[in-house]
Amino acid sequence: MPKKNTPPAFEDALTELEQLVNRLERGELSLEESLQAFERGVNLTRACQKALQEAEQKVQILIEKNGNPTLEPFRDE
Repeated sequence: MPKKNTPPAFEDALTELEQLVNRLERGELSLEESLQAFERGVNLTRACQKALQEAEQKVQILIEKNGNPTLEPFRDE
């Protein structure tokens, strides 16, 4: 059975993205390696943004009131 190309978990993607940024900031990569790292970083960023958007949609559904979705501010107590 062919392996599906599934996006990484949010936390894994964020960790990998941080590692890529650190490697790029050190400036020790060749131009080709830097471009590959940048491309991977863009893909990871998109995956993280998508995961966050999906989570936001789920939260909006969960706090639906009287059949109408409402946004409520997060209260850190």
